[in-house]
Amino acid sequence: MSFSDALLYSLTGILVVFFALLLLLCIIKIMIALGGRREKTAAPAAPEAALPSAAPVPAPGTAGELKLYDTDPRTAAMLMAIVAEELQLPLNELRFLSIREIKENEQA
Repeated sequence: MSFSDALLYSLTGILVVFFALLLLLCIIKIMIALGGRREKTAAPAAPEAALPSAAPVPAPGTAGELKLYDTDPRTAAMLMAIVAEELQLPLNELRFLSIREIKENEQA
């Protein structure tokens, strides 16, 4: 095989790849255009947060509020992760009510 034949085969392969990519691009554009029409015809649902009477809903897996006393949130998160690791339980199965820092010279 000569150099000119190899060059011709390489260029043909590159052109085939670019043609396939261009064809896929056109197919995706058509699918987006058709899918966009269906989304626009559906009535948008009112977001729950916009309703003034709606109470805030905790995220899935949370167990309510946590009160921090003399503790920053980063330290509290680290303590909760350590407790979950020691108990070999997922963090969303534990419930922490409050976290308070105990000073060395403070008596309980």
